[in-house]
Amino acid sequence: MGKHVQMQEDHVDIEVQGSITRARGEKTIYPTTGEEEESSAPPTAVPYMELPLSKKRRSWMVPLFVAANVVVFFVTMVVNDCPKHSGTPSKCIPRFLGRLSFQPLKENPLFGPSSSTLEKMGGLEWSKVVQQHQGWRLIACIWLHAGVVHILANMLGLVFIGLRLEQEFGFLKISILYLLSGFGGSLLSALFIQNSISVGASGALFGLLGAMLSELLTNWTIYASKCAALGTLIFIIVINLAVGVLPHVDNFAHIGGFMSGFLLGFVFLVRPQFGWVNRKKCPQGYELDSAVKSKHNAYQYALWLMALILLIVGYTVGLVVLLRGVNANDRCSWCHYLSCVPTGKWSCRNKAVYCLSSQSASDLTLTCQTNGKARIYPFGNVSDDRIRELCSQLCS
Repeated sequence: MGKHVQMQEDHVDIEVQGSITRARGEKTIYPTTGEEEESSAPPTAVPYMELPLSKKRRSWMVPLFVAANVVVFFVTMVVNDCPKHSGTPSKCIPRFLGRLSFQPLKENPLFGPSSSTLEKMGGLEWSKVVQQHQGWRLIACIWLHAGVVHILANMLGLVFIGLRLEQEFGFLKISILYLLSGFGGSLLSALFIQNSISVGASGALFGLLGAMLSELLTNWTIYASKCAALGTLIFIIVINLAVGVLPHVDNFAHIGGFMSGFLLGFVFLVRPQFGWVNRKKCPQGYELDSAVKSKHNAYQYALWLMALILLIVGYTVGLVVLLRGVNANDRCSWCHYLSCVPTGKWSCRNKAVYCLSSQSASDLTLTCQTNGKARIYPFGNVSDDRIRELCSQLCS
């Protein structure tokens, strides 16, 4: 999904005392001996390349997070129990899976659970967060997925993007970046989408993409082929964000996650200058002709400070506005186009549906007021969320 840039990594082979000179395009070691002063012939140059900046680390986060998402999806399907809760067991697919079978494709084309099950398991819903003070849903929703297609796409993205970042920067940094990006995506989503449930790790994955971009920018001076890498990365990001304008895709989570990850990359993914690393690792007895005295460039410190301030302010303001129950669409009349662009093929407006319902101890009767259809469901004591879901199916 994303292409990460490799840095030049080579080794120094030094056996005698000498001095190292490093100018642009010049990477040689000139060994010196006691006879060098008497000889007018130039010394033999020993090939030299910069020392490796960092060694590859073992990946723990990516396999652990992939396993956690799969386990949560399995538990969600067990709780869903389509044959028991759907009212039409014969339409659950495939039927041989029993309680693990998926909702009818008309209800969920991604091969997954019902929306009421996702809501029960911690799906992001504005009313639950604001009115019932269930802020934990801002984090819980990034571990839930709407179906097999959804989780497969996200986990492949996590493997391709996350492995390289974790190997280079470690478990702790990338784990924090992933979780905070997911939180940022959920926060922006809750501010703009208040009439549907949102789930998925897409916001966190876009955070990793944003971090790759900021990592390239803040460590610009140490990369080769940087312009080509920047162009490729921007192209991948634009394509993925463009897909988010399709209906039923929460592009606000993508944008919020990307913005969070982009700023977090300036904070967590700063690399030291090559000259500083070479000076620290230079063998005893050698002098490194370098003016590098600081671990990082001045612009890296400036970007780190600005990104940290923006993150703190952004998260604080976003949480305050959300918990006050503000609908961000009222403050930005055009922002809804960032998540869905209406065309002749589809509409971005959710049509309101209404049903008349009556319950007994053993069954539920619904009548859609839009198309006049009626159906009796063989179960009682149905929650309001489940009734709304059944009403939506009946009227569609």
